[in-house]
Amino acid sequence: MSPLRSGIVLAGGRSTRFGADKLAATVDGVALVRRAVDALAAVTDGVIVVLPPGVERDDLPGDVVITHDLQVGEGPLAGLHTGLLAAVRTDEVLVAGGDMPDLQPSVLRLLLDTLADASVDAAALSDGDRPRPLPMALRTWPAADAVHTLLHAGRRRLRDVLDSVRTAVIDEPTWTALDPGRLTLRDIDEPDDLPGYAPGP
Repeated sequence: MSPLRSGIVLAGGRSTRFGADKLAATVDGVALVRRAVDALAAVTDGVIVVLPPGVERDDLPGDVVITHDLQVGEGPLAGLHTGLLAAVRTDEVLVAGGDMPDLQPSVLRLLLDTLADASVDAAALSDGDRPRPLPMALRTWPAADAVHTLLHAGRRRLRDVLDSVRTAVIDEPTWTALDPGRLTLRDIDEPDDLPGYAPGP
């Protein structure tokens, strides 16, 4: 029986360097956050979007599950915890940032397929001499336990999750054979990262 998989899009950041609602900025007429959601939806059974407290969006598909961080500014690890709690009925999760517009489905499938190895609880992509924390694939319950422990220890970095569970790091030649332009790792921090930037409504 195939595992049940959820996508988690972390969309709780404050976009301080971007200076606007970054996730509403468009690429080819599609909002950044919607591009991330659509990429994860292509390879999972459903997508969860983690938003800041009190924030709503009208640029998401109707079948997306919306959940909210409990507090503002707690960082991406807390956002991941919120997403994992919303995904507890699934076996595995695929996690990406809402500011990642060019996630390649073939690479996302590779991350999930790597979890078929029972000896690992996470999969990440090698980027030089270290794994990148996004996108990553996780077994839901081991990850939820690890993140809970990390938060109570005052940790806030996503990368700490990969250090806390059994992680398979996919080497660059393997994943870049599917994505030669390394588009999957592209994220948007500032308007200059987005040629032809079009502000959202």
